[in-house]
Amino acid sequence: MLLPKKVKHRKWHKGRHRGLGIETRATELNFGPFGLKCMDYAWVSSRQIEAARRAILRYFKKGGKMWIRIFPDKPVTSLGNEVPLGGGKGSVDHYVFPIKPGRLI
Repeated sequence: MLLPKKVKHRKWHKGRHRGLGIETRATELNFGPFGLKCMDYAWVSSRQIEAARRAILRYFKKGGKMWIRIFPDKPVTSLGNEVPLGGGKGSVDHYVFPIKPGRLI
């Protein structure tokens, strides 16, 4: 799984996608003949990136090269089941990459 080695702040604010347009960076192919483009706002987790990488490489069968241009660096926290309210923010559960429409993965 992909996760950062060192982070400046362990827990982040959740933030909101405000629906402001499309991605301006990484919108054109720089590597290879084709790519995978995101069409909607989403948080892509490190597990989803790894599952997609495995599925695509299984299709290539040692016959191709793949570049992953996103890295999950936003921490997502969660509290356990049946934990009462209060007690602060939960511990970091996993990392995600917030993605906008038009970004090449």
